[in-house]
Amino acid sequence: MATIKEIIPTRDDIMVYLIIKGLEKSLAFNIMEKVRKGKGLTPEHEAAMREHGVPDWYIDSCKKIKYMFPKGHAVAYVTNTFRIGYFKINYPYAFYAATFSVKVEDFDYNVMSFGIDRVKAKMAEIAAKGDQKTAKDKTMNTTLELVHEMYVRGLKFDKMDLYNSDPYKFKVTENGLLPPLCTIQGLGGTAAESIARAREEKPFDNVEDFRNRTGLGKTLIELLRGAHMFDGMEETNQLSLFNMF
Repeated sequence: MATIKEIIPTRDDIMVYLIIKGLEKSLAFNIMEKVRKGKGLTPEHEAAMREHGVPDWYIDSCKKIKYMFPKGHAVAYVTNTFRIGYFKINYPYAFYAATFSVKVEDFDYNVMSFGIDRVKAKMAEIAAKGDQKTAKDKTMNTTLELVHEMYVRGLKFDKMDLYNSDPYKFKVTENGLLPPLCTIQGLGGTAAESIARAREEKPFDNVEDFRNRTGLGKTLIELLRGAHMFDGMEETNQLSLFNMF
C-alpha cells in the first residue's frame, strides 16, 4: 500500500522522494528531469532506485509518465481556480463579462441574448449533428452552455445599444450584461470600430447619416437593422410630401 509521501503529484516530489530514499542529489535530479520530460528511466537509474528500496509501482509509474508540471505551476493553477470560483459566485456579472469577452468570437447576439429558449434550441440543433459537428459548432456549444448556466442563475443580458455597446468587450450595466457590437454575427471588428469612432463625433441623425459616417455597406446595415439597432431612428433627413402634411 502506497503512503501519502509515495504518491507523485508533481515533478519536484520525485526528486525529494528519491533523496529521502537515499539517492545522491544529482542522480535524483537527473532522474526527475528525464521522467518529467517523458523519457522514462535508464537501466542504471532503475537499478539505483531498486537498490535504495524504491517500490516497483513507483518505478513503473516513472516509466509511463509523459509530462509533469513543476510544483509552482500546479500551485498557480489551483490558486487561479479558487480565484475564478470566488468571482463566479460573488461577482457573477463580472465573471461572465470577462469570460464572454475572451470567447467573443463564439458568441452570437441574436441566438444567446434573447432568453434561455433560443439557447436550448441552438444546443439541440448542434447536438443533432452528431459526428458531423464542426470545430466552430463545438466551441459555440461550450459558450452556449455558459450562457444557459447564466440564465439558470437568474442573470440576464441588456439590449445591445448603438452608443453604449463596446466594439469587443462585454460590459456590466444596471440592466444586466451588455454585449459588444461584434457579437452580431457577420459584422466583424472593423465595422464595430468604425461605428465606435463615428458615434464619438456626434449622435447619428438617421440611418442615412449612420451609413455615410461609418462607411458600412447595405449588407452590414441590414445586419444591424435585424438586431434592432435602428429602432426609432429615421431612415433619411429628406422630407417627403407625406411628411409635409
